[in-house]
Amino acid sequence: MKPLALLVALLMWPAVAMAAFDSETLPDPGQEAMARSIMTEVRCLVCQGESIADSNADYAADLRRLVRERVAAGDDPQEVKAYLVSRYGDWVLLQPPVKPETYLLWAAPVLFLGLGLLLVWRIFRRAKPKEGA
Repeated sequence: MKPLALLVALLMWPAVAMAAFDSETLPDPGQEAMARSIMTEVRCLVCQGESIADSNADYAADLRRLVRERVAAGDDPQEVKAYLVSRYGDWVLLQPPVKPETYLLWAAPVLFLGLGLLLVWRIFRRAKPKEGA
């Protein structure tokens, strides 16, 4: 059984090593730093709770490549983010701007908390024993 486990581990090693290592970088360290900064502000569309800088998803790698291409082409961070928003919408940003189109994104946590509290209040009110019965 140990040889089989060793064989499986050896066969999976290249995939694990490549998933955890982002080998692409820009030759200019200043541009690479700018690209990495932008990547921390962009949501992984697969993982949804992570930035593309933290995600190992293939789609996040594609977005990292796109960000690097835009930075190498001379775009500043605002232009790169505007390009991504034009393609994927405001939701692609981890901190979407507050504007009428994103009010629901910003209000959703408060609305869900309020609905949860209302539900708990109704459950406890119904479960309360009647006095004098």
